[in-house]
Amino acid sequence: MIKNKKTKWTVRVLLLAATVISLYFVPWLLVKAWILPLPDTVQEQADEAIGHGFDGMIVYVDQAGKPPQYIASGWHDRESKIRAKPDALFKIASISKLYDAVAVTKLVRDGRLSLDKTVADYLPELVGRIENVEEITLRLLIQHRSGIPNFTDAPNFWAAPTQSFEESLALVLDKPANFEPGKDYEYCNTNYLLINKIMDDALGYDNFQFIQEKILKPMNLNHTYGSLSEVDLDDVMSGYHVGHPFDLKADDHGMVATAEDVGIFLRALNDGALFAPGEQEIYTSIYEYEHGGWVPGYQSFAKYHKDLDAVTVEFYSTTDSKLYNWNLSEIINNRIVKILKKRKNP
Repeated sequence: MIKNKKTKWTVRVLLLAATVISLYFVPWLLVKAWILPLPDTVQEQADEAIGHGFDGMIVYVDQAGKPPQYIASGWHDRESKIRAKPDALFKIASISKLYDAVAVTKLVRDGRLSLDKTVADYLPELVGRIENVEEITLRLLIQHRSGIPNFTDAPNFWAAPTQSFEESLALVLDKPANFEPGKDYEYCNTNYLLINKIMDDALGYDNFQFIQEKILKPMNLNHTYGSLSEVDLDDVMSGYHVGHPFDLKADDHGMVATAEDVGIFLRALNDGALFAPGEQEIYTSIYEYEHGGWVPGYQSFAKYHKDLDAVTVEFYSTTDSKLYNWNLSEIINNRIVKILKKRKNP
């Protein structure tokens, strides 16, 4: 407890000094993006984001009781001077883990997979090659609590990304675990590399076909694809990485989708519409209801805001190695939510 005015004054000075020092080490543009007056519309906020240095941005907003908002700003293709399109396809990166987790949930509900079976049960060839596979359950893989090293953390990974399951797996074989299974949490793409392999083996075919049959087609999500090979590349928004001279659009990194398709999926995930009886309880016990994604040139965010009964999806087509743009995009995302709240409660 602060007992006298002198002590209170000293504490205030110290807090002010700490704030000034912390701001000194934060890039000024992040501070500027945070303190600028809040625009009246999401479109104005997207335009402001382009002013902060993003090449392109797409926003989809689905708020209960209101028509969906489809917003784009900046470039779809910078070199060709094609303006951003709200219905463009975009690499959604790790947002795909939500689809994977739903697919696992459906396979568990059907008795084709078990959350309590281990990696050794499903992939016995990895015994002795990945530490603790006899103790790492499917549940721990889904929850990022396996302790397996992350293959995308390999030195210079994004300079020459792996192109197959075998190449990716080779980056973590015979490496020590980062922690004992279930004892900690560490976001790890290797977990979902193994999950996809386990699903493929259980199904006898590519698990994205299962996702199409059980998730995408029933919801009429006709603009969500497993890879670039399934789409016209001109329909995909260009992606740029700071310091890299070329458009990264042609690099295949998994699922692509429109912001609207991701938003419809996310609302159905959160309100339970995509689950059969008994499935939502399983899903809630294993994974989350929102996600972000990052691959070079592409940042994506999908979130449900319960207090607004609103889904927001934001796509940004510019990345950097220090994740400065990731932090900037999170500031912009928060400002979009503030705009929605302001409009709800003027």
